Amino acid sequence: MRIETERLIITEFDMSMAQSVHLNSLDDDNRRFVPDEVFETVEAAAETIEFLMNCYKTGEGPLVYPVLLKDDTNIGYVQAVPLDNATWEIGYHIGADYTKKGYATEAVKAFLPVIMKQLDINEMTGVCLADNLASVKVMERCNFVKTFEGIGNYQGEQRRIYKFIFNAE
Repeated sequence: MRIETERLIITEFDMSMAQSVHLNSLDDDNRRFVPDEVFETVEAAAETIEFLMNCYKTGEGPLVYPVLLKDDTNIGYVQAVPLDNATWEIGYHIGADYTKKGYATEAVKAFLPVIMKQLDINEMTGVCLADNLASVKVMERCNFVKTFEGIGNYQGEQRRIYKFIFNAE
């Protein structure tokens, strides 16, 4: 996969990205909102990258793609994750040094039509903690519609969440 926008490149992981994946994962928001995606060491990041590269071959997901600036700086990722009920969930993270610049919105808007066509789906789910205001704004800017607000399962815990749906039709 290779998607280019005005400012970004969305592509596939390679092992040279382990250091940047490790560093991008350590910010406070990542620890707070997606603690299972924090890589305390470069080696842990490399193991995950190896796993994700194998997912590209099977197509079974999670399908995670790094988001790069045009100078090849790795600033985060976008992903499509299969859920138990044959649906897919969008995910994304932009490292703290690169937030508040519209990169997440730009990446998600570019990624959605490509990954949905690849997966042959018309809907994509989005779920975030209710207090993750940045993610809520990204979903709204990308035309996701809020379908649920309340207590729900989030990474194995009952938390206040929002659920969204994006419909490509």
